[in-house]
Amino acid sequence: MDYAKVLAQELDIKEAYAANIIALLDDGNTIPFIARYRKEMHGSMDDQLIRAFSDKLTYLRSLDKRREEIRALIDAQEKLTDEVAAALDKAQTLSELEDVYRPFRPKRKTRASVAKERGLEPLALAVIRQEKGFSPSQYAQGFVSEEKGVATADEALQGAMDIIAEQVSDSAEIRKRLRTIAQKEGVLTSVAADPDKDSVYAMYYEYSEPVKKIAGHRVLAVNRGEKEGFLKVSLTVPDEQPLSVIFRLLDKNTNPLCSDLLRAAGEDAYRRLIFPSLEREIRAELTDAAAENAMQVFATNLKQLLMQPPVKGKTVLGLDPGYRTGCKVAVVDATGKVLDTAVIYPTHSERKIAESKQTLKRLIQKHHVDIISIGNGTASKETEMFTADVLKELDRTVYYMVVSEAGASVYSASKLAAAELPELDLTLRSAASIARRLQDPLAELVKIEPKAIGVGQYQHDMPQKRLGETLDGVVEDCVNSVGADLNTASPALLARVSGLNATVCKNIVAYREENGAFHSRAELKKVPKLGPKAFEQCAGFLRVPESANPLDNTGVHPESYKSAKALLKLVDYSDKEIKAAKFADLPSRVKAAGTKTLAEQLEIGLPTLDDIVKELSKPGRDPRDEMPAPMLRSDVLDIKDLKEGMELKGTVRNVIDFGAFVDIGVHQDGLVHISQICNKYIKHPSEVLKVGDIVNVKILSVDADKKRISLTMRF
Repeated sequence: MDYAKVLAQELDIKEAYAANIIALLDDGNTIPFIARYRKEMHGSMDDQLIRAFSDKLTYLRSLDKRREEIRALIDAQEKLTDEVAAALDKAQTLSELEDVYRPFRPKRKTRASVAKERGLEPLALAVIRQEKGFSPSQYAQGFVSEEKGVATADEALQGAMDIIAEQVSDSAEIRKRLRTIAQKEGVLTSVAADPDKDSVYAMYYEYSEPVKKIAGHRVLAVNRGEKEGFLKVSLTVPDEQPLSVIFRLLDKNTNPLCSDLLRAAGEDAYRRLIFPSLEREIRAELTDAAAENAMQVFATNLKQLLMQPPVKGKTVLGLDPGYRTGCKVAVVDATGKVLDTAVIYPTHSERKIAESKQTLKRLIQKHHVDIISIGNGTASKETEMFTADVLKELDRTVYYMVVSEAGASVYSASKLAAAELPELDLTLRSAASIARRLQDPLAELVKIEPKAIGVGQYQHDMPQKRLGETLDGVVEDCVNSVGADLNTASPALLARVSGLNATVCKNIVAYREENGAFHSRAELKKVPKLGPKAFEQCAGFLRVPESANPLDNTGVHPESYKSAKALLKLVDYSDKEIKAAKFADLPSRVKAAGTKTLAEQLEIGLPTLDDIVKELSKPGRDPRDEMPAPMLRSDVLDIKDLKEGMELKGTVRNVIDFGAFVDIGVHQDGLVHISQICNKYIKHPSEVLKVGDIVNVKILSVDADKKRISLTMRF
């Protein structure tokens, strides 16, 4: 297969670009490196498109591998005809390949195989030929044999029909046509396993929707309802069209006696063999498509969460709420270093609450705390109300924010947390993590398995390996788009940098501990096991603010340093200006000199020149600073305070297929249904909203007992 040609057509890109990406991937280059530093070779495709390209390339290669495996298996049976070989070459999907292989696949004992053992295959072939004047019942008399277990002519004919039915079922052409019909005409139906038993799946107790229209989240919902025993789910397809296809391909209408037998065998093949198989296939396809869509939603949400702007230069107090064991407190400075810890009891007796207030005030005053970060788990609401009361009693303004604590307990019990915070017990580590999540979400959340961060839908129903790969790709893309400080990055953050593996990360940290801070990117080459290829892949994504060379604190790759320095000279920067490393007016100078002319003089591509200009004009630029700042609060609402028509400001916490959940300052997030997001039609909420967005909402309805809040953005 010409992979470059196929992928170029499928992704609508130039064939030359496709060939270049394949060569780059095969040469061991990482996707972030290809996306960022080889733009001329692929036309500035982004990392997501290159990742999709890589996935499709892997699929096509596995398809070809399976194609050759099947070819060898059929050839070993000495049944590889030109027709079969052509069918294998033509197959475009794994299911089509398996359809071709089906007649040759070794089978367990079937009705057809038993009939063949009884010598009834010649009778079946005679019926299929449908010769004029042929009498199936008369011919069947010759196959009656006590020795072979065929007692009557009718039994012989039934065995022949079983053989015909299996042949029909094994026909790749018939299966392909019927699969298309089922996909177009099929209806997914679910009914209650026990109509008298209430459950969260009640809306699916009498439910049906065409396969071609059903939304992915509903597929996953009925699947889960079926798995938990609340639903019975099936696929229904009107019989007329599939049977008509089978009869048309099977019956030549030359012998009515044969026609009756063939139609009966065809109907048996469809109902007993083909349809159950197609039902499994189509439900699996629906599930796969729904899972893939859900993974992309999860990936989008995760990216937005990871790319939340850091709260820089602030001392943060983290609160990990709890009832019985109290609320754990950790104060961290602007660099994330833990300054102090405590345990308070804001949900206990009045005496304990008063003591807790004094403790919190003391810590705030002692460490000049700017912001309080509250985990959103058990007792979060009570802790938030307690915090708001404390803040009212202070003589200066301190804000708070509720952050997701998903995965915090996983982190606190990890080896990484034990190595980072050995002096703290598990619960206090969690409070420190909650504080750091506000300071730098990306640096803290990379320490946690992406699946545990909790911004998806039906994530436990996903193929876990594929979900892990998808989310790991998102984390990798985010870390590399931001870059990592070589002298402060944790091993967890370094491990996500392009080209670095766990061993090299440990060696980088060991080198730092032994030799002190890195003074340049070039010093990386002294790290054991960090060879030329790894240096090429990682260097551009690692920052060294302490370096004497200002380029070491930018996204300019070392391979482009010569071009960058030459550029500065070409646009008339003096040695004094270059030493000061202030190039804010570089874009205007480049424009005046002519971008294309400069690129030709420097012998680099326009994308590389543009990137150099962006990086030099804003050294140390953090792309997260362009995102909306997090919304900080100083007071709290209760769900009982909410009234229909009330207008509020909130933060989008999760975006899913049917809407978005918005934090409006009460313990329960409100739901903005997709129909209430905007005044125009949208296919998916992610077209308008993303995690972290600050939005204006109006209360549509409140059900305090069920803790449900309906919101609208249409006002």
